[in-house]
Amino acid sequence: MKLQGKVAIVTGAATGIGKAIASGMAKEGASVVIDYVGDPKLANGVVQEIQTAGGKALAIVADISNPEQVNNLVQQSVKTLGRLDIFVNNAGLEYKHPFVEYPLDLWQKVIAVDLTGPFLCAQAGAKAMIQQGSGGRIINISSIHEDLPMITNAPYCAAKGGLRMLMRTIAVELAPHKITVNNIAPGAIYTPIDADVEVNKKIEATLMAEIPLGRWGKPEEVADLAIFLASDSAGYCTGSTFFIDGGMLRQSGSL
Repeated sequence: MKLQGKVAIVTGAATGIGKAIASGMAKEGASVVIDYVGDPKLANGVVQEIQTAGGKALAIVADISNPEQVNNLVQQSVKTLGRLDIFVNNAGLEYKHPFVEYPLDLWQKVIAVDLTGPFLCAQAGAKAMIQQGSGGRIINISSIHEDLPMITNAPYCAAKGGLRMLMRTIAVELAPHKITVNNIAPGAIYTPIDADVEVNKKIEATLMAEIPLGRWGKPEEVADLAIFLASDSAGYCTGSTFFIDGGMLRQSGSL
Protein backbone atom coordinates (compact mmCIF):
# COMPACT_ATOMS: atom_id res chain seq x y z
CA MET A 1 0.00 0.00 0.00
CA LYS A 2 1.34 3.41 -1.03
CA LEU A 3 0.12 5.30 2.06
CA GLN A 4 0.37 2.68 4.77
CA GLY A 5 0.56 4.24 8.22
CA LYS A 6 -0.10 7.79 6.99
CA VAL A 7 -2.78 10.13 8.31
CA ALA A 8 -4.63 12.38 5.85
CA ILE A 9 -7.16 15.18 6.19
CA VAL A 10 -9.35 15.79 3.14
CA THR A 11 -11.58 18.86 3.21
CA GLY A 12 -14.98 18.75 1.55
CA ALA A 13 -14.71 14.96 1.50
CA ALA A 14 -18.37 14.06 1.91
CA THR A 15 -19.07 14.16 -1.84
CA GLY A 16 -17.54 14.27 -5.31
CA ILE A 17 -13.80 14.54 -5.82
CA GLY A 18 -13.12 14.84 -2.10
CA LYS A 19 -14.96 11.60 -1.39
CA ALA A 20 -13.02 9.81 -4.13
CA ILE A 21 -9.70 11.08 -2.73
CA ALA A 22 -10.57 10.09 0.83
CA SER A 23 -11.74 6.64 -0.24
CA GLY A 24 -8.73 6.11 -2.48
CA MET A 25 -6.25 7.12 0.20
CA ALA A 26 -7.96 4.83 2.71
CA LYS A 27 -7.61 1.92 0.26
CA GLU A 28 -3.90 2.69 0.10
CA GLY A 29 -3.57 2.35 3.86
CA ALA A 30 -4.04 5.91 5.13
CA SER A 31 -6.22 6.81 8.09
CA VAL A 32 -8.49 9.53 6.71
CA VAL A 33 -10.29 12.46 8.30
CA ILE A 34 -13.43 13.46 6.41
CA ASP A 35 -13.91 17.22 6.82
CA TYR A 36 -17.43 18.46 6.06
CA VAL A 37 -19.95 21.22 6.73
CA GLY A 38 -23.70 20.90 7.15
CA ASP A 39 -25.64 17.64 7.47
CA PRO A 40 -23.35 14.90 8.81
CA LYS A 41 -25.21 12.08 7.03
CA LEU A 42 -23.11 12.18 3.86
CA ALA A 43 -19.81 12.42 5.73
CA ASN A 44 -20.78 9.60 8.07
CA GLY A 45 -21.77 7.57 5.03
CA VAL A 46 -18.26 7.96 3.58
CA VAL A 47 -16.76 6.92 6.93
CA GLN A 48 -18.99 3.85 6.98
CA GLU A 49 -18.01 2.88 3.42
CA ILE A 50 -14.31 3.18 4.26
CA GLN A 51 -14.67 1.20 7.48
CA THR A 52 -16.71 -1.51 5.76
CA ALA A 53 -13.90 -1.88 3.23
CA GLY A 54 -11.43 -2.36 6.07
CA GLY A 55 -10.07 1.19 6.25
CA LYS A 56 -9.89 3.72 9.05
CA ALA A 57 -11.75 7.04 8.93
CA LEU A 58 -13.57 9.60 11.02
CA ALA A 59 -15.64 12.68 10.22
CA ILE A 60 -15.00 16.12 11.70
CA VAL A 61 -17.15 19.17 10.98
CA ALA A 62 -15.17 22.30 10.13
CA ASP A 63 -15.81 25.43 8.08
CA ILE A 64 -12.41 25.96 6.45
CA SER A 65 -12.90 29.73 6.29
CA ASN A 66 -13.03 29.83 10.11
CA PRO A 67 -9.55 29.83 11.74
CA GLU A 68 -10.76 28.36 15.03
CA GLN A 69 -12.56 25.50 13.30
CA VAL A 70 -9.53 24.79 11.10
CA ASN A 71 -7.22 24.65 14.11
CA ASN A 72 -9.67 22.35 15.88
CA LEU A 73 -9.81 20.13 12.78
CA VAL A 74 -6.04 19.65 12.82
CA GLN A 75 -5.72 19.34 16.59
CA GLN A 76 -8.57 16.84 16.87
CA SER A 77 -7.17 14.80 13.98
CA VAL A 78 -3.70 14.62 15.53
CA LYS A 79 -5.11 13.87 18.97
CA THR A 80 -7.26 11.03 17.64
CA LEU A 81 -4.96 9.53 15.02
CA GLY A 82 -1.58 10.46 16.44
CA ARG A 83 -0.09 12.53 13.62
CA LEU A 84 -0.70 14.32 10.31
CA ASP A 85 1.12 13.47 7.08
CA ILE A 86 -1.16 14.63 4.27
CA PHE A 87 -3.48 17.61 3.96
CA VAL A 88 -5.73 17.80 0.91
CA ASN A 89 -7.41 21.16 0.35
CA ASN A 90 -10.41 20.11 -1.71
CA ALA A 91 -13.40 22.06 -0.35
CA GLY A 92 -14.62 24.87 -2.59
CA LEU A 93 -17.63 26.64 -4.03
CA GLU A 94 -18.58 28.96 -6.88
CA TYR A 95 -21.42 31.24 -7.93
CA LYS A 96 -21.82 32.54 -11.46
CA HIS A 97 -22.89 36.11 -12.18
CA PRO A 98 -21.90 38.71 -14.78
CA PHE A 99 -18.89 40.62 -13.47
CA VAL A 100 -20.53 44.08 -13.40
CA GLU A 101 -23.44 42.65 -11.40
CA TYR A 102 -21.43 40.39 -9.10
CA PRO A 103 -22.56 40.83 -5.46
CA LEU A 104 -19.77 41.76 -3.07
CA ASP A 105 -20.97 39.33 -0.42
CA LEU A 106 -20.68 36.41 -2.84
CA TRP A 107 -17.20 37.56 -3.92
CA GLN A 108 -16.16 37.57 -0.27
CA LYS A 109 -17.69 34.14 0.36
CA VAL A 110 -15.92 32.53 -2.62
CA ILE A 111 -12.57 34.06 -1.69
CA ALA A 112 -13.07 33.02 1.95
CA VAL A 113 -13.65 29.36 1.10
CA ASP A 114 -11.57 28.90 -2.07
CA LEU A 115 -8.46 30.92 -1.12
CA THR A 116 -8.43 31.91 2.53
CA GLY A 117 -9.56 28.39 3.46
CA PRO A 118 -6.59 26.64 1.82
CA PHE A 119 -4.28 29.27 3.37
CA LEU A 120 -5.62 28.52 6.86
CA CYS A 121 -5.59 24.76 6.34
CA ALA A 122 -2.10 24.67 4.85
CA GLN A 123 -0.82 26.87 7.67
CA ALA A 124 -2.36 24.73 10.43
CA GLY A 125 -1.34 21.51 8.71
CA ALA A 126 2.23 22.69 8.15
CA LYS A 127 2.58 23.66 11.82
CA ALA A 128 1.63 20.12 12.85
CA MET A 129 3.98 18.57 10.29
CA ILE A 130 6.88 20.80 11.35
CA GLN A 131 6.32 19.90 14.99
CA GLN A 132 6.46 16.21 14.07
CA GLY A 133 9.67 16.76 12.16
CA SER A 134 9.08 14.07 9.55
CA GLY A 135 7.89 16.12 6.58
CA GLY A 136 4.52 15.94 4.88
CA ARG A 137 2.38 16.62 1.86
CA ILE A 138 0.02 19.51 1.14
CA ILE A 139 -2.13 19.02 -1.96
CA ASN A 140 -4.54 21.67 -3.21
CA ILE A 141 -7.39 20.78 -5.53
CA SER A 142 -7.30 23.85 -7.73
CA SER A 143 -8.88 24.03 -11.18
CA ILE A 144 -8.07 24.42 -14.83
CA HIS A 145 -9.34 27.94 -14.13
CA GLU A 146 -6.23 28.86 -12.19
CA ASP A 147 -4.94 29.48 -15.72
CA LEU A 148 -8.02 29.59 -18.00
CA PRO A 149 -10.56 32.45 -17.74
CA MET A 150 -14.23 31.61 -17.28
CA ILE A 151 -16.81 34.32 -17.90
CA THR A 152 -19.34 35.00 -15.11
CA ASN A 153 -17.00 33.27 -12.64
CA ALA A 154 -14.50 36.00 -11.74
CA PRO A 155 -14.16 35.29 -7.98
CA TYR A 156 -13.63 31.57 -8.54
CA CYS A 157 -10.97 32.18 -11.19
CA ALA A 158 -9.30 34.82 -9.03
CA ALA A 159 -9.24 32.44 -6.06
CA LYS A 160 -7.76 29.61 -8.10
CA GLY A 161 -5.16 31.92 -9.63
CA GLY A 162 -4.27 33.05 -6.12
CA LEU A 163 -4.06 29.44 -5.00
CA ARG A 164 -1.45 28.81 -7.68
CA MET A 165 0.86 31.50 -6.31
CA LEU A 166 0.14 30.52 -2.72
CA MET A 167 1.22 26.97 -3.57
CA ARG A 168 4.37 28.09 -5.37
CA THR A 169 5.40 30.41 -2.56
CA ILE A 170 4.84 28.10 0.40
CA ALA A 171 6.40 25.18 -1.51
CA VAL A 172 9.69 27.08 -1.38
CA GLU A 173 9.22 28.16 2.21
CA LEU A 174 8.26 24.71 3.51
CA ALA A 175 10.81 22.70 1.53
CA PRO A 176 13.46 22.86 4.30
CA HIS A 177 10.94 21.05 6.50
CA LYS A 178 10.55 18.29 3.88
CA ILE A 179 6.96 19.36 3.23
CA THR A 180 5.97 19.31 -0.43
CA VAL A 181 3.16 21.48 -1.79
CA ASN A 182 1.45 20.92 -5.14
CA ASN A 183 -1.80 21.74 -6.93
CA ILE A 184 -4.04 19.39 -8.85
CA ALA A 185 -6.03 21.28 -11.48
CA PRO A 186 -9.02 19.29 -12.77
CA GLY A 187 -10.92 20.12 -15.90
CA ALA A 188 -14.40 18.69 -16.52
CA ILE A 189 -14.74 15.95 -13.90
CA TYR A 190 -18.11 14.22 -13.74
CA THR A 191 -19.84 14.27 -10.37
CA PRO A 192 -23.58 14.20 -9.58
CA ILE A 193 -23.62 18.01 -9.56
CA ASP A 194 -23.05 17.85 -13.34
CA ALA A 195 -26.15 15.77 -14.04
CA ASP A 196 -27.95 18.79 -15.51
CA VAL A 197 -25.18 19.18 -18.10
CA GLU A 198 -25.16 15.49 -19.00
CA VAL A 199 -28.90 15.39 -19.69
CA ASN A 200 -28.68 18.47 -21.93
CA LYS A 201 -26.93 16.86 -24.87
CA LYS A 202 -26.38 20.16 -26.70
CA ILE A 203 -24.54 21.71 -23.75
CA GLU A 204 -22.62 18.50 -23.11
CA ALA A 205 -21.57 18.30 -26.77
CA THR A 206 -20.27 21.89 -26.59
CA LEU A 207 -18.24 20.98 -23.52
CA MET A 208 -16.87 17.78 -25.05
CA ALA A 209 -15.78 19.73 -28.15
CA GLU A 210 -13.41 21.68 -25.88
CA ILE A 211 -11.74 18.48 -24.62
CA PRO A 212 -9.30 16.69 -26.98
CA LEU A 213 -9.92 13.34 -25.26
CA GLY A 214 -13.65 13.89 -25.74
CA ARG A 215 -14.94 12.68 -22.39
CA TRP A 216 -15.58 13.60 -18.79
CA GLY A 217 -12.85 12.92 -16.29
CA LYS A 218 -13.61 10.65 -13.34
CA PRO A 219 -13.23 11.59 -9.66
CA GLU A 220 -11.22 8.39 -9.23
CA GLU A 221 -8.69 9.66 -11.77
CA VAL A 222 -8.17 12.80 -9.71
CA ALA A 223 -7.88 10.60 -6.62
CA ASP A 224 -5.17 8.50 -8.27
CA LEU A 225 -3.14 11.64 -8.97
CA ALA A 226 -3.59 12.82 -5.37
CA ILE A 227 -2.45 9.43 -4.09
CA PHE A 228 0.67 9.67 -6.25
CA LEU A 229 1.49 13.16 -4.96
CA ALA A 230 0.95 11.97 -1.38
CA SER A 231 3.20 8.94 -1.82
CA ASP A 232 6.95 8.47 -1.54
CA SER A 233 7.08 8.24 -5.34
CA ALA A 234 6.41 12.00 -5.53
CA GLY A 235 9.00 12.95 -2.95
CA TYR A 236 10.87 15.14 -5.46
CA CYS A 237 7.73 16.93 -6.74
CA THR A 238 6.95 20.31 -5.22
CA GLY A 239 5.80 23.75 -6.32
CA SER A 240 3.92 22.55 -9.40
CA THR A 241 0.40 22.34 -10.76
CA PHE A 242 -0.59 18.98 -12.22
CA PHE A 243 -3.38 19.43 -14.77
CA ILE A 244 -5.84 16.60 -15.26
CA ASP A 245 -8.18 17.88 -17.94
CA GLY A 246 -8.11 15.62 -21.01
CA GLY A 247 -6.12 18.29 -22.83
CA MET A 248 -8.79 20.95 -22.31
CA LEU A 249 -6.34 23.70 -21.38
CA ARG A 250 -4.54 23.30 -24.70
CA GLN A 251 -7.70 23.68 -26.78
CA SER A 252 -10.47 25.38 -24.81
CA GLY A 253 -12.05 28.63 -25.86
CA SER A 254 -14.16 30.52 -23.35
CA LEU A 255 -15.39 27.79 -21.02
